[in-house]
Amino acid sequence: MTFIKDNFLLETPQAEELYHGYAKDMPIIDYHNHLSPEHVANNHQFKNLAEAWLAGDHYKWRAMRAFGVDEAYITGHAPDEEKFQKWAETVPYTLRNPLYHWTHLELQRYFGIENLLTGKNAAQIFQDTKEQLQKKSHSAVGLLKQLNVEVICTTDDPVDNLEHHRNATKKGTSPKMLPTFRPDKVYAIENNTTYRTYLETLGEAAGIQIKSYQDLIMALKNRVAYFHENGCRLSDHGLNHLYYFEMNTFNIEVIFKKITDGITLNSDEIQYFKFETLVHLCREYHKLGWTQQFHLGALRNTNKRMLAQIGPDAGFDSMGDFPQAVNLAKFLDTLEQTEQLTKTILYNLNPTHNEVFATMVGNFNEGGLKGKMQFGSGWWYMDQLDGMERQLNAVSNMGLLSCFVGMLTDSRSFLSFPRHEYFRRLLCNILGNDIKKGLVPNDLSYVGGLVQDICYRNAKAYFNFSV
Repeated sequence: MTFIKDNFLLETPQAEELYHGYAKDMPIIDYHNHLSPEHVANNHQFKNLAEAWLAGDHYKWRAMRAFGVDEAYITGHAPDEEKFQKWAETVPYTLRNPLYHWTHLELQRYFGIENLLTGKNAAQIFQDTKEQLQKKSHSAVGLLKQLNVEVICTTDDPVDNLEHHRNATKKGTSPKMLPTFRPDKVYAIENNTTYRTYLETLGEAAGIQIKSYQDLIMALKNRVAYFHENGCRLSDHGLNHLYYFEMNTFNIEVIFKKITDGITLNSDEIQYFKFETLVHLCREYHKLGWTQQFHLGALRNTNKRMLAQIGPDAGFDSMGDFPQAVNLAKFLDTLEQTEQLTKTILYNLNPTHNEVFATMVGNFNEGGLKGKMQFGSGWWYMDQLDGMERQLNAVSNMGLLSCFVGMLTDSRSFLSFPRHEYFRRLLCNILGNDIKKGLVPNDLSYVGGLVQDICYRNAKAYFNFSV
């Protein structure tokens, strides 16, 4: 039987009351994930747990590789039931990895299964969950509703026509699904050939033939406006670190012509192109009142052999140790100088930068807008108990925990939403222990209200998804 009981992670009576009385039933605003918009719009019915649980989940893939599972059972062409069997055999050996908690939370919350998953009961659990996944309650939308999800924000390329978002809106699909503008490919100029192909696609989407840098900026403005019309209020950017130059350090049109002529750029030209393009985009976000997100610090595609074999986002990325503070401050200040710095959420992947990011956001807050600058929730390798606690402590020590917009899944899986429960239990446990120690008032109504703000109300007010 499961070890996940009603008071899982809750070490004090105060923590129990905060969670069960205040946090547990709050709706979820999941403002950053990688869910399939098509699956939401078409209310996809998953054929089995391997499809719903293993496909695209590089957390599980890394664990299976570490356990010695052959790639055929991970990203290869082995039958679904055999892939699930191999994952089930791996699970008992993920003890102390967050996957062990997540796996059993998800089995329990969505399927009512309290047995611990092993290789011995894998076939039975595979069959039991397969039957449940054919029910309306376990469709893509049904799974979201089970966890009281109110809003999801997907991650979408500027060339996306957003047809699935529009279809979901027409159908009145609940939860509300909104797009997020993710323009990473717009400044991914390291490969001229790939980039020129992308420019053609972007130009077609924007109705502009992109022959110059100014054409590119006009195309981006058109796409930002299109996303805005379709409910987008968020952008997101995945970068090693932010860049900074004095404006006009290089002639951007000359750099652009080199790209279109297939001439190799040096590193400064590449970085300057990213810098100026980001500045243009961020000013556009400010004009429309969007929130911009920056996910900084991932060292991606480290295993070139596996990149060639499988492709990106397959579990071969790690924490980077890139310098962050100086250029981050200068980039934000470039926007602040002209009063064009919009609401911003910064996420770091390396925990050694927690206090850097937590103090950086405080440099650019302003009166009249509560929590304008946010140090985002523990991301990727940091969305586990230790990582989330360290992030919450940094926010508390360097800023205002009460203004924090809370948790997100950052997931491709429709079964990942118990991560919000995981976060909420941890938050309540931290505050419950503080009450017990006498560090905060023993006023559960007051502290419980703060918990509800962090779990839901702060995000609802901050993003103002009124469309």
